[in-house]
Amino acid sequence: MHTSFADQLAGLDLAGFSVGPAPLSTSDFPVREAVVQTLEAVWSDLFAMVSGTALEADAEDLGWAFVNIFHRSAERKSTALDRATDEVRALIATADGSEVHTHDLETQVERAQCAESAMLALEEMREVAAGLYLNEFGSSWKPVSSSRFNHSAMLTSALVEGRDFLRARAEAKRRAAVPEGTPVVFAGGRTRHATEDDALTFGNNVWATLDKVRDRVPDMVLIHGGDTKGVDRLASSWAERRGIPQVTFSLDMRLGARAGFKRNERMLSLDPRYVIAFPGNGVLERLVIEAKARRITVVDRRGPLGTNPKNTSARTD
Repeated sequence: MHTSFADQLAGLDLAGFSVGPAPLSTSDFPVREAVVQTLEAVWSDLFAMVSGTALEADAEDLGWAFVNIFHRSAERKSTALDRATDEVRALIATADGSEVHTHDLETQVERAQCAESAMLALEEMREVAAGLYLNEFGSSWKPVSSSRFNHSAMLTSALVEGRDFLRARAEAKRRAAVPEGTPVVFAGGRTRHATEDDALTFGNNVWATLDKVRDRVPDMVLIHGGDTKGVDRLASSWAERRGIPQVTFSLDMRLGARAGFKRNERMLSLDPRYVIAFPGNGVLERLVIEAKARRITVVDRRGPLGTNPKNTSARTD
């Protein structure tokens, strides 16, 4: 994980060297209005083409791949930025004051600035495409095994994989590389509902609960498991709509039966302000117990259709 190139340069000893303006400006890239109009048109034509055909069942996969085109391109530019930054560090370490050395350094700085500008432009395209995906399928777009950084927006809509988050903390790079804010853990399992009305009520309760917590924690960072088929999907969609940064802790299947408990441990290690609990399995029950033991406030919504179980027992009595 890297900071923006400007942040990295600030930490280097550039005494004797001058860093000029980037050789590219925002006017060298497509304007946002053109990006939005073009991608909306392509998206509309793509799904109009498969609608009513045997490929309609694969529409979500096609939509995911469409967003992923821009994500992968941005990642390649990010890798180029890392390489150029490493070259800058190496050149500074071997500085001899010669004109040749100075020229090499300036060339590497230009390459890094070009890579960063292109990365930001491609990330913006991905975010526009991700917004189309959200509107079409009702869920936040998530890469398979990496994080979804958004450097140009200072990570406002970032979706960061938990391993990257912890690695950045260990390397003292959290401020520049991962979302800043107050962690709030969201947990719940996969649920089935008898009717569509029940499913709608459950979804509304999830969003209403998250809205209430956000009112108390305006700078919240949503921490969840990233399950695309469970209640995490609802929470992720809420965060996307509200512009809330997310950190996902997927299960490490190499740990077998211990995977869920290890994920609990990692999420609680962030010292969250709240743990929001919706119906789930025994692993979630353990998360609630451990959170209370650490004096973390638990917003308990494990009752029917995502309600407070105390309210249910009170009505029964």
